[in-house]
This record gives sequence, structure tokens and C-alpha cells, in this order.
Amino acid sequence: MAATETTAVLDQEGLADLVATLVTDGRTVVGPTVRDGAVVLAELTSAGELPYGWGVELAAGRYRLKRREDGAAFAHSVGPQSWKSFLHPQREQLWSAERGPDGVPVYTEDRSEPPAYAFLGVRPCDLRAIALQDRVLRGGRYPDRGYQRRRRGVLLIAAECTEPGATCFCASVGGDPSADADFDLALTEVVDEQGHRFFVRVGSEEGARLLARVPHRQADVTTEALARASVDAARSRMGRSLPVRDLRQLLGGSATADHWDDIASRCLSCANCTLVCPTCFCTTTEEVTDLTGDHAERWQRWDSCFDVDFSLLHGGPVRASTRSRYRQWLTHKFSSWHEQFGSGGCVGCGRCIAWCPAGIDITEEITALSTEHDAKASSAVPVPHSERKAQS
Repeated sequence: MAATETTAVLDQEGLADLVATLVTDGRTVVGPTVRDGAVVLAELTSAGELPYGWGVELAAGRYRLKRREDGAAFAHSVGPQSWKSFLHPQREQLWSAERGPDGVPVYTEDRSEPPAYAFLGVRPCDLRAIALQDRVLRGGRYPDRGYQRRRRGVLLIAAECTEPGATCFCASVGGDPSADADFDLALTEVVDEQGHRFFVRVGSEEGARLLARVPHRQADVTTEALARASVDAARSRMGRSLPVRDLRQLLGGSATADHWDDIASRCLSCANCTLVCPTCFCTTTEEVTDLTGDHAERWQRWDSCFDVDFSLLHGGPVRASTRSRYRQWLTHKFSSWHEQFGSGGCVGCGRCIAWCPAGIDITEEITALSTEHDAKASSAVPVPHSERKAQS
């Protein structure tokens, strides 16, 4: 623990007061809640809407809610949504235009202030996903102005991971079940015979001011030890893992691998993996007009490299086959993303595995590509002259 780190303990009433304080401040509190058979992200008006007593069962192509006996609020794995749904929405109007009396169009851009968000229960993998999206959409020569407005002033309250799901593999991509940076408050849930409580770490001045306004107590040795031990134990309980090797080099050098055909035989090109991915950011624009032609609008919406029109140029798409589109997605995520943004683009949340209707598991596919690469490399090794002479 850093010498300057401030810690505390909140009980359930304290967590309820925390949410109430945020709502009173005019914040739009977004957090996990149970709806339509899943733990989803939605606006919360009270802590009572959190998924107390709910967990999930995960597998490739499978997601199911399950009841828990301990009443924990944050003992579930990530659901189908990520926080990009609020920061980088699926559909956004860029401008509208009206034809003026002189026939010249007058353009209007919506620059209204977005909600003052407070995100509650952000998993460490999603903290890292938000940081990646910040790098893509706030940095560079052409930042996304809508994203910049929505991201500005967002309060991030993390929920550290104590029970990784069966499709989680954050440790394989340099992540961790603990919140290591970019949070205002980090909560670690502890439920035992001494009660239901949350060990709190303060990550910013804004977080410290918020904590000071709600009932809390000094962190005791037992609660802190249990909280840190449960997060430490989660590191060795990941449900999935990736091969221990340079994945950037592996994916970058596997363009002609035979295994892409095997994946393509199962992939539906439905784009579910990119829709649930917390770091995929691709968009397209479309313009609509009314029948008179006096009013027009330009909208930005999510797009996917699995869409055959995504790479459409004059004469046809660059990537016409499912093989080429899946290869583009996986290779970009683990290899060419480095050239663009200085890191990989996967945080190991496992959403793409759980929500793939065909049950395609990227950890298994990368392992298969690794096996094929090594097999081809070993078969291509020339036999030394002395050994060839002995064999003859």
C-alpha cells in the first residue's frame, strides 16, 4: 500500500448514503442492476437497485444469472454492456441543417452539456478499457468532441474483482483484479460473520471529498486484510488464459495460418463481439433528410469490421470473406493496435466469449494459432548436414 493512500470502511448504509449524495449533487449515477435476465448498466436512483444477492454463470456462448446466499452486491462478472455505451453511445447526432429562405443551409451542432456521470461498480478491466478509449477518442489529431464532453468530469467508483468469471482472463493481458489507477474511489466487498461492508481506497481529491461527506469509519486491520487477500486470490482464479508469448508478433505473423478457415467455418459475422467489447470504437456516419429536402441530419453510429461494407471501396469490399474479417479484428486487437496506440486493445473481460452465439473463445483460438505457428516453425527447421549424412 502506498504511504499516502487513504483507506476507510463503508457499511451498507454508508454505500446507500454515497449513492444518495451523488444523486443530490445532480449526478447521473450509473451502475449494475438486474434487468431482463442479466446484470446490466443503468441509471440508479438508490443503492437498493444494485444486484444484491446475484451472481452469474459464464461459459463460451452462455450467460446465466444465479442466486447467491451472501447477498453480495458486486460478486457478479461483467454483463453484456460496457461503460462505452454512455461515453461513446451507439448512435449520436453530429449536426442538423435547415434550408434558409435564401436557399443556403444553416447548420446546427448540438453542444448541450451531457449528464454529470458517476459510474458505480466499474471493474478494473473496465477501468483499463476506459483508459484505452480515452487514448483513442480523446487523443491524436482528431479527437471525438462528443466523447470529450461526456468524459469530462466523470466520477469513477471501482468495484475490485474478488470472483473472476469463467471467461475472464485479464491477468493474461497485463491486467489485474485490483484497481491500480484512474479511479476516484475503489471498493472491495467483504461479507463475513462480522457483517457486510466495503473496504475503500481513495484515488483522487474528488474521491476524498465525496468520502468525507458520507458516514464511514477508519479501516480496520481485519477488513483490510480480508479485502486485499480476496483480490490477491482472484489473480490465480482466472477462468481463461492466453499463451505466454509475444502475442503481438504471433498475430502479426499469422496472416496465412490455416486456423483462420476453421474459425470462419463457425463465425456468423454477427459482430456481437465488437458490440460488447469495451474497447472497440469504430464508427460510420449516415445522413438522412426529409421528403422536402429542407432538413438534413448527420448521425454517427457504431460500425464493425465484421460488416462486409466496413471495408467497402469502389469495386467492392477489401475484406469480403469471414476469414479475412475475423483475422482483421483479432490481429488488430492483439497486434496492430500497438502501432496505433502503443499497447494492445484487449483488457481480458471475456465479454466476447460469453456473448458469442457460436461460442467462439478467443483464448482457444489464439492458443490454436500459437500451436500451428510452432508446428510450422519446427517443420521448417533445416536438418543439419551432419544429421542428414548420418540418416543416409
